[in-house]
Amino acid sequence: MRVLVIGSGAREHALLLALSKDPQVEALTVAPGNAGTGALAQQRDVDITSGPAVVALARDVGADLVVIGPEVPLVLGVADALRAAGIACFGPSKDAARIEGSKAFAKDVMSAAGVRTAVSEIVDNPGHLDAALDRFGPAVGQQAWVVKDDGLAAGKGVVVTADRAVARSHAAGLLDGGHPVLLESFLDGPEVSLFCVVDGATVVPLLPAQDFKRVGDGDAGPNTGGMGAYTPLPWLPDDVLARIVGEIVEPVAAEMVRRGSAFSGLLYAGLAITSTGPAVVEFNCRFGDPETQAVLALLDSPLGQLLYAAATGSLADVGPLQWQDGSAVAVVIAAENYPGRPRLGDVITGAEKAGVLHAGTERRADGAVVSSGGRVLSVVGTGADLAAARAAAYETVGAVRLPGSHFRTDIGLAAAQGRIQL
Repeated sequence: MRVLVIGSGAREHALLLALSKDPQVEALTVAPGNAGTGALAQQRDVDITSGPAVVALARDVGADLVVIGPEVPLVLGVADALRAAGIACFGPSKDAARIEGSKAFAKDVMSAAGVRTAVSEIVDNPGHLDAALDRFGPAVGQQAWVVKDDGLAAGKGVVVTADRAVARSHAAGLLDGGHPVLLESFLDGPEVSLFCVVDGATVVPLLPAQDFKRVGDGDAGPNTGGMGAYTPLPWLPDDVLARIVGEIVEPVAAEMVRRGSAFSGLLYAGLAITSTGPAVVEFNCRFGDPETQAVLALLDSPLGQLLYAAATGSLADVGPLQWQDGSAVAVVIAAENYPGRPRLGDVITGAEKAGVLHAGTERRADGAVVSSGGRVLSVVGTGADLAAARAAAYETVGAVRLPGSHFRTDIGLAAAQGRIQL
């Protein structure tokens, strides 16, 4: 099987690494890739938002399967173009990708499926903003206002704050930019990311993970695209995981089939485990970053065969997935000033070490690896338990040098210390 992976981040690096271990995968191509992915795959340039361009590349490399990493090409219908050309694709159709591309659409699907989620309201007129804010947040006994961009925001369009002025400023900025705003009730409890490979009504869950969106230790500072993750979750009982699959993911998948928008690909449920049970924070239509880096580090089953089964309608024939024992932790090393405008072009040393996955990197003409984005590297450690996995990850982080960079020191710490309770 020849596989083409679309994307350039640490998520795609992790996908390539896992695919390279599948005995049925004989050739890998990545487009456009980064400074680290060239060790695993042929690298090609392509406009990832153009269906015709991706189809042409897939034909040129003789791809039997195309795996689309980022959400933007999925929301724009690149998977549809590939399927129309007779090329197997892991990733949902444009219609199904609305589960991430439109939060209003996702809320409608959840309502029809009877799935618990936050109470929400769409605001598309600045004149209605203040009255809407008064119906949410601390003004009505909630811990915080939750303000979201209704469309795609790369993980950074969300503000959760107890300060009304901050909530209003973020919402007003979105409205001024022509983006409808989604206000939600605050969901208490620890968050869980659950990836499920989905083929219509068939759902195969991966290991649950928890990611860290805030930039600083102790969940301080603004939201980012994700500063780290760990898996599995020692504090999450098996029966709660079963409820998430049976009461949330499977009903949503079935509802998508019922309305003619059957989902095929990776359905990512972001959840809060509240005092009254699991509830949905959001759905995404692709592998999440940085959780993918941790989850795939423990996967023993052949990834290429799993994704190909979903892409060709035979996921129901796949047996139970096999996982390594132990835990995995992913720590993101970010460029100076991220999540603001990052400093770029700094030389990185230590980026070739085992466990280091590249994201915002490129290779200069002189061969040096330099930073080219906000989240520059993901460092993955594994171990017999969460404490050992943390130790392994941070040992490698300490061997990487990037001027001005920063990272969180507390990824998975509360769970390792038994401080997360349901």
